[in-house]
Amino acid sequence: MARIIAVSNQKGGVGKTTTTLNLGAALALAGHRVLLIDLDPQGNASSGLGLQRDDVVDGVYDLLLEGANVEDVARVTPVDGLEIVPVTDALIGAEIELVSEMGRERRLEGALQSARNRYDWILIDCPPSVGLLTINALVAADSVLIPLQAEYLAMEGLGGLMKTVSEVQKWLNPHLVREGVLLTLMNRRTNLGREVEAQAREVLGDEVFKTTIPRNVRLGEAPSHGLPAVVWAKHCPGTRAYIELGDELLARHGLRHRKVVAS
Repeated sequence: MARIIAVSNQKGGVGKTTTTLNLGAALALAGHRVLLIDLDPQGNASSGLGLQRDDVVDGVYDLLLEGANVEDVARVTPVDGLEIVPVTDALIGAEIELVSEMGRERRLEGALQSARNRYDWILIDCPPSVGLLTINALVAADSVLIPLQAEYLAMEGLGGLMKTVSEVQKWLNPHLVREGVLLTLMNRRTNLGREVEAQAREVLGDEVFKTTIPRNVRLGEAPSHGLPAVVWAKHCPGTRAYIELGDELLARHGLRHRKVVAS
């Protein structure tokens, strides 16, 4: 049965979508069946896998508001074992439409129940805000993975998300746990990068992944080619970091590779 992980941070530009794409691809390359849910109306996870809005008829909006099944809207990707439920333009107005719907916080949870047996991992790319889309993700998820930019004031911004997670645990999803905090855009050559890492590890302890994601231009370039960096730039530092993150996540859950990752 799939473990559902919401990848979330209220702050934009922290590597949230990059993490969803490359962690998902790393798990798929390790032989696991992975589904990505692009819940961000910007649609960067979809375009990062080569799916343009004009080419997508059905997507995550149909899961939330039209009663569609995952198998009806999931699309294969260039990465073997990795599928995605993409964004359509209709998702832009979904938060407003959800306000008046019954069970508005649990739409995604209900839609994903039938998919749990088809995948090993379901990763949700959340919007960089706390609204009904993000709440749907946290209610549907087993855990939340938090990308944390290794820059000034990063820890202050983390407090808001932690509060949201606590509220969801209290009122809507008592089983939700924090999967971990991932340090992104890391530069250990600077005092600031080292200080943020030290502070995060001191405050959050083992919740912080041992793996850190470096600043790496290839990670930013890969989406323009419609591929995750772990496929498009196999030997860059960012790819190595996300492969290590996949290994660390598997190890945390007592799992392992199901096939050899090509070098």
